Amino acid sequence: MAHSAVPASAPVAVAPISLSALAPWAVFAAVVTLFLLYLVGVEQGAAAVFQGENVHEWMHDGRHLLGFPCH
Repeated sequence: MAHSAVPASAPVAVAPISLSALAPWAVFAAVVTLFLLYLVGVEQGAAAVFQGENVHEWMHDGRHLLGFPCH
């Protein structure tokens, strides 16, 4: 049998991540997710943040893919 060139070592312990360190990243991910969900699902003109139909047309196929009714 061939011997490996890498010596066997003890497993490395991974330090746990505290909730206080994780919370800002979770809030950031939630805000980005909600913004993207708004763009794809809601931005249609009645309560539009962006004027015109550009965002609606850009997101049109994504709406169909995700099952949002748009027409």
